[in-house]
Amino acid sequence: MDARREFHGVVIECVRGDITEQSGIDAVVNAANAQLAPGGGVAGAIHRKAGPGLFEECKSFAPIETGSAVITSGHDLPNPWCIHVLGPVYASSSDPAGELASCYREALRLGEENDLSSIATPAISTGIFGYPVAEGAEVALRAVAQQARTLERVKLVRFVLWGEDDHAVHVRELERIAG
Repeated sequence: MDARREFHGVVIECVRGDITEQSGIDAVVNAANAQLAPGGGVAGAIHRKAGPGLFEECKSFAPIETGSAVITSGHDLPNPWCIHVLGPVYASSSDPAGELASCYREALRLGEENDLSSIATPAISTGIFGYPVAEGAEVALRAVAQQARTLERVKLVRFVLWGEDDHAVHVRELERIAG
């Protein structure tokens, strides 16, 4: 079952689905690599759906630093915008929670600066970058909930989880922090 909670006028949702199929959302977040290149996982799926123009546009922004974000057009995605973040590699980061939280804060900052009202994001760094899902869900959802009080334009943040287990973990964490 999906979950939906409101924090300071911002709705946070956890849904199961495909990040590349989020029509009606202003921007999707790409769990990118430093070069913003096509790869595996979320980055590969987003680049395949968006088409080669996305990587061409990304080249001028690369490389990006861990915890940072850049915004491009969505190309052939069903979203006008794509926000690319570089999450931490869990085992080699000296501050994985700080860097992961920064990804979400930076994505929201770009949403605000670009007059976006809705953003869909995957669970950053929980795939090949090795961030434990439960710990990542807590950091991510807490960062977005805390940032909500500062948001004026972004009113919906949708966490899109591919797998059933990841979805269940995020739903439980969202319900926990909503109290």
